[in-house]
Amino acid sequence: MGKDAGWKGFFSDDERYADVINGIGCKGKQVVKKEDLQEMDTQTGFLRGPKFIRKLPSLKKKNVKIRDCVRKVAFGINFMIVGIENQETIDYSIPLRSMSHDVGTYEKQAAKIRKEVRKNHKGLTAGEYLYGFRKDSRLYSSVTIVLYSGSKTWDGPRSLHEMLDFTDIPEEMQQMVADYKINLVEIRKLEDTSVFKTDVRHVFDFIRYSNDKRALKQLVENDDYYKNMEEDAFDVAVQYTNATELIEAKEYYEKEGVVDMCRALTELIEDGREEGRDEKLKELVEKKVRKGLSVPEIAEIFEESEMTIAEIVKKLQ
Repeated sequence: MGKDAGWKGFFSDDERYADVINGIGCKGKQVVKKEDLQEMDTQTGFLRGPKFIRKLPSLKKKNVKIRDCVRKVAFGINFMIVGIENQETIDYSIPLRSMSHDVGTYEKQAAKIRKEVRKNHKGLTAGEYLYGFRKDSRLYSSVTIVLYSGSKTWDGPRSLHEMLDFTDIPEEMQQMVADYKINLVEIRKLEDTSVFKTDVRHVFDFIRYSNDKRALKQLVENDDYYKNMEEDAFDVAVQYTNATELIEAKEYYEKEGVVDMCRALTELIEDGREEGRDEKLKELVEKKVRKGLSVPEIAEIFEESEMTIAEIVKKLQ
């Protein structure tokens, strides 16, 4: 399973989606519940113009934009469109891409409003009818949260202005150019994951420590959740250990939709250590063989059975 697909499956759970909104957007305040979320079409781009043009496949592919995840979120009597983009590699055009998602969301809403306004056009002013927008027409606000899980420190732009060439442009003119700042979250640099109340915290923590096997082992041993980890959470987390053995061996640690990550990781590390010891013994035996020592002599030096040493010597020949 690809990482993007893994994330999309993970965030298909509205409780986790709400947790990200609360943890990141609301600074840990428990504002949004899973019942406040509604699924939306992830396609934000659309074609404008005559119908015969909109039907052309070649043009349609160029204008359609697909978000990773998006939900319509209720805040009291109002709504907000919240998208989540999952990023593992640095995209130096991310402000433009993120902005296009939000703009596409606004355009999609505006198209719906125009259709309704022109359908019920009584009492409209000339401008309202011409542009398909009443004076009191309103759009739901849209925001995109970018979750960056890569190991390299983000050195890309965090705003549209950082992508623009302002060479020789007067300061006064620069200030007239509208900016767009991205909502970037570097998962590996999160200092406090306690703001998350679901297993979003556990997956984020796993990613944070994925480059330090010792810290990772300590993490999973000190939290019972990792002994009964949801399968989709496991799938996302192990993508960042660079240990394909965990993915391939999942069936051995899985039971009724949950996975014992603690046992899987511990055994993987122990296997790695054992392999390391075997390689080291092989190197040492090879040196003794070059010095002309016999199998019994080498076995006595390393306190190993003659059979073990004989097998190593045989492989060296």
